[in-house]
Amino acid sequence: MPAKKIAVVIGSLRKDSINRKFAHEVIALAPPSLALDIVEIGELAIYNQDLEENGAVAPQAWTQFRDRLKEYDGVLFFTPEYNRSTPAALKNALDVGSRPYGSSVWSGKPAGIVSVSPGATGAFGANHHLRQSLVFLDMPLLQQPEAYIGGAANLLGADGKLNNDSTKQFLKKFIDTYATWVETTAKK
Repeated sequence: MPAKKIAVVIGSLRKDSINRKFAHEVIALAPPSLALDIVEIGELAIYNQDLEENGAVAPQAWTQFRDRLKEYDGVLFFTPEYNRSTPAALKNALDVGSRPYGSSVWSGKPAGIVSVSPGATGAFGANHHLRQSLVFLDMPLLQQPEAYIGGAANLLGADGKLNNDSTKQFLKKFIDTYATWVETTAKK
């Protein structure tokens, strides 16, 4: 059976972000039943419906993003917390992918969320705010285990790799559980 294709969407645009480092670590821990690819969101113009109505052609970056997302069986989100919510770039990606109305690329794709923060709460607010959007977008969401990674900077070595065995074990459990979730939930 071919591996399920999973889009990895990272809310932080920083090249050296903690969320990006954790995404790479989770990708390395993934079972062979998943093929994970990072889908970049930094080039997406802020969503404005006027840019694709009344004969206007949607920005090329929007079209490419939507077309690319259609190829995936599921989506794994990594998000920091900005002001008790998700970063604007991540919310914008959700908006771009959900339009035009009735043509959402998100609908039905099994989702998982890993929120990562140097703070103690592990981006709890962003994780739950993102969950609200994913419910509306009709993305079946892995409920357990919840993944809030607090104190994240202390969990990575100078090489950007996990240096904490219990965190590595937890993330392995998370990605294995997500793989099962995708297998049982993804559209055939």
